[in-house]
Amino acid sequence: MFGIFLGLALLMFLAYRGWSIIWVAPITAGVVALTGGLNLLEAYRDTYMAGFVDFAGDWFPVFMLGAIFGKLMEDTGMARSVAEAITKVIGTKRAILGVLTSAAVLTYGGVSLFVVVFAVYPLALALFREADISRRLLPATIALGAFTFTMTAIPGTPQIQNLIPMEAYQTNAAAAPVMGISAALVMAVGGYYYLRWREGKLRTNGERFTEPKDKNEMNEEGRVPHWILSLLPLVIVIFTLNVLNWDIIVALISGIILIMLLNLSMIKSFTKAMNAGASGSVIAIVNTSAAVGFGAVVQAVPGFERLTALVLNIQGGPLVSQAAAVNVLAGATGSASGGMSIALDALGEQYYQLALETGIPPEAFHRVASIASGGLDALPHNGAVLTLLAVTGMTHKEAYKDIFVVAVFIPVLSVIVAILINLTGLV
Repeated sequence: MFGIFLGLALLMFLAYRGWSIIWVAPITAGVVALTGGLNLLEAYRDTYMAGFVDFAGDWFPVFMLGAIFGKLMEDTGMARSVAEAITKVIGTKRAILGVLTSAAVLTYGGVSLFVVVFAVYPLALALFREADISRRLLPATIALGAFTFTMTAIPGTPQIQNLIPMEAYQTNAAAAPVMGISAALVMAVGGYYYLRWREGKLRTNGERFTEPKDKNEMNEEGRVPHWILSLLPLVIVIFTLNVLNWDIIVALISGIILIMLLNLSMIKSFTKAMNAGASGSVIAIVNTSAAVGFGAVVQAVPGFERLTALVLNIQGGPLVSQAAAVNVLAGATGSASGGMSIALDALGEQYYQLALETGIPPEAFHRVASIASGGLDALPHNGAVLTLLAVTGMTHKEAYKDIFVVAVFIPVLSVIVAILINLTGLV
């Protein structure tokens, strides 16, 4: 067990220092293998790469199609059109609400979290400038809309963090709606009022909007499609996935085709957008697969059986122990999907049997696993957090405290709420 914790600590430390998990994960997996008595070369060639390849084989189509869908939404102006329409309704005086709502709609519509950051930032910058709000809060506002309740809690979301538990628990994307909506309200309302409180506090301290050092706001001028047309691809992905119960791959392809049909005048630019989306998806899947490969080595050492026993015996019931396991592994890897995959690959079958034995609906396990994955994953070494800070031109010192509150602290509290809701008999 010491080797497992040493490997996890080393992985977190090196990732926080900015070292790529692509090559850090196999090195730290080697630490786990050596201290666990495994043959180093066999652990890498067989165990690590088996976990890496299995995850990539299962989820690469979803990563790729999701990235292509998001890139087409961005390049056709549809993402900006939806964001601007929402902002017009909400108003610039409620800039924080406008930004987080825009990010939330795009995320729930199936747009990749990374693409949402790029799509929403230009609009967010303009709104914060007009409302004279400190840019310190801009990353946390986007994070609240994209990295929290629409990623894990709202039933039916097509984000991968909500899809991974389906196989383990034989459920669908809309599993446990009451638990999910309750947790989503905690995250959305709690995060929004925290940011409004912070806005007032910063204003009192004399902190107002300041122009970014890089004047390039990445804001593409020109006409964009009507917001109703722009909303249709998002709606079709949600509808086909949750109402028609189509596979997520088919649902995303449907959205991609609709984007193309609605923007035939831009047909010459489709190849470039699809190439960029596909290329971007490779880095995302490799990062996550590297984390899963590390988890495969952890599972192979003898100490993991003892660790499993400790997790399963956490007081409070199987939902509590599952939430703890998913949160810890998501935090260690800096990846919600990677950490949850490790936990469910190792413990999913046991938790499913516990669901059947205890009478707790498998849907409850699905929702708790999904919500828990979106807690400690957003620690400073998380890839999406690093991308967000880079795009907004902010540093960890300037903005991470607020990101931590809305994307780590409050989501962890929401898991507790979801579990308590289950105790009432509602799912």
